[in-house]
Amino acid sequence: MIIFAMDTSAAAASCALLEDDRPIAQFYTDAHLTHSQTIMPMVESLLSCSQMSVQDIDLFAISVGPGSFTGLRIGVAAVKGMAQVLDKPCVPVSSLEGLAYNLYDRSGIICPALDARCGQVYTAWFDADNHMARLHEDCAMMAQELCEQLAALPQETLVTVLGDGAQLVLDTMQQLYPERKLFVPAKHLLLQHAHGVGLAALHGIESGAMQTVTAQALVPVYLKLPQAQRELQLKHSLKK
Repeated sequence: MIIFAMDTSAAAASCALLEDDRPIAQFYTDAHLTHSQTIMPMVESLLSCSQMSVQDIDLFAISVGPGSFTGLRIGVAAVKGMAQVLDKPCVPVSSLEGLAYNLYDRSGIICPALDARCGQVYTAWFDADNHMARLHEDCAMMAQELCEQLAALPQETLVTVLGDGAQLVLDTMQQLYPERKLFVPAKHLLLQHAHGVGLAALHGIESGAMQTVTAQALVPVYLKLPQAQRELQLKHSLKK
């Protein structure tokens, strides 16, 4: 099965082709350009360098959130456009779960943490010793609360934190629970990669944990309202 995967949930953008779990090609950029500038040229180059066409794709996998509001909309719209024309199935993948699959061959607890601003992170955690079984639902929480929950795990449990919120979690843990050691992967595995999204989709389908949907059913998943809506709600509440 040929899987096309994409991630635009944060500053880095990437797309990948897999044949089942074998990586065929991946394009990745974190060059501080907007995803609207980079993602479709990346897709065209990915297919060209792989000597494939979009018609060869059997399944589309896309990270649907949490993450950047604008980034998620761009990625979802791009995959919807390709998959809908071809009438191909899609798999919506949590950006946190896709990120965890960067480290699918590790052991212990994998804890993705994406910067949600104001001291918060988007997070969940997964058991790498049990086929990346989900241990916590995607959520937004204060870094302090996440550290409290991770510190409560047995000391012998290996905990690896990754994502653009990892440093915030490390700093907070050092302040509050210096005895709890956390691990962070090398920089080339720290941020989201489309290959992880593709692996998460494949394993999710094989295990029955994920289901395919039509292109029309793809929607971004937000755990928080956009900042403009939060500010508007605050203004309305102050007027009451």
